Amino acid sequence: MRPGRWPARGGRAESGPDERPCRARPSSAGRLDPANMTRRFGQLLDRAGLRRIRFHDLRHSTATLLLKQGVELVVIKELLSHTHIGVTATVYAHVRLRLQRDAIDTLSTALGSP
Repeated sequence: MRPGRWPARGGRAESGPDERPCRARPSSAGRLDPANMTRRFGQLLDRAGLRRIRFHDLRHSTATLLLKQGVELVVIKELLSHTHIGVTATVYAHVRLRLQRDAIDTLSTALGSP
């Protein structure tokens, strides 16, 4: 079993030598309870000395970083499981505009403009 994963009911979660087992308890249906996940994520942020963010913010951070690294929008759409690329394009338009400005500045520099 991978570290931090929940075993079948009644078993114990395993963890690696430097890891504590996941404390976000699954619901009776075997899924993680969102309240427990949120609480555990907050504890991890506190322990790491990071500011509090919503767990969902990691999704946006990932997409933004991927865009800045030049990953194609369609790939990010697929990773985020957006049904239509228009959703991805709309949500991350602010990042794309910044990247377009950077591209124009790069072209300007290459052409020798001041």
